Amino acid sequence: MATNQGNKGATEVVKEEGRQGSRSGTSKRGFASMDPERQRQIASQGGKAAHEKGNAHEFTSEEARLAGSKGGKAAHEQGTAHEFNSEEAREAGRKGGQASGGGNRGGNKQAGQG
Repeated sequence: MATNQGNKGATEVVKEEGRQGSRSGTSKRGFASMDPERQRQIASQGGKAAHEKGNAHEFTSEEARLAGSKGGKAAHEQGTAHEFNSEEAREAGRKGGQASGGGNRGGNKQAGQG
């Protein structure tokens, strides 16, 4: 594409790409019919523009925790959540402990340690 996309909004890019007709399927129009990589590029442009304008939402740690909790509950209700077996849970906990610096930070101490 020889046009300068740097000055276009995401909506104009979506419309132009839909007109090119390079997708397969029943419709060659719109964002959903685009290649997934191109969808990511356009979404990224929108996110960057929102941050530059100052109207992008910045999650607080509490908001992020609540959003993650809602997602996990929805996945369990739909039956799409991963159910950890005991070995997977141990491995996830071990990795989390290593990532956090590994210390116990004054919590419960196991017998024979500390």
